[in-house]
Amino acid sequence: MKRRSNQGGPRGAARQYPRTARLNELLREILAEELERLDDDRLQLVTVTAVDIEGDLRRAVVFYDSLQGEDGDEEILGALGDLRWRLQAAIGRQARIKHTPELSFAPDPAVRAGARIAALLAENPIAPAPTTTTTTTTGGGAPDSEDSASS
Repeated sequence: MKRRSNQGGPRGAARQYPRTARLNELLREILAEELERLDDDRLQLVTVTAVDIEGDLRRAVVFYDSLQGEDGDEEILGALGDLRWRLQAAIGRQARIKHTPELSFAPDPAVRAGARIAALLAENPIAPAPTTTTTTTTGGGAPDSEDSASS
């Protein structure tokens, strides 16, 4: 007897996407919305780029970036640390999970690495490869299809 696969319908589609990945995205959305609501000048133009929740769902690392770059990290980390309990409370209210994960914050290393690569490329532009042009001659070769059709 053939086993039935549970891939039809909305529940099957949700199962193909791991629970931690779904929670990561949900927490990122909740935290981004809550940061917009907060009135803290230290968190101007801070973007939550990703959340990485541990497998046991007890702790989560929130990755962020801002226009201040590395210069503003100390101030932003201080502000996020001061508001951690409020952000966790927002997660507890909006997410249907048994335990609210303990949040920790870190600058997004992928964004910082991308900025460093862009700066290096701006300093040392890569010269375009020389283009070679090829010329083709139509005389003496095989006749074109229009020429053979008119003969």
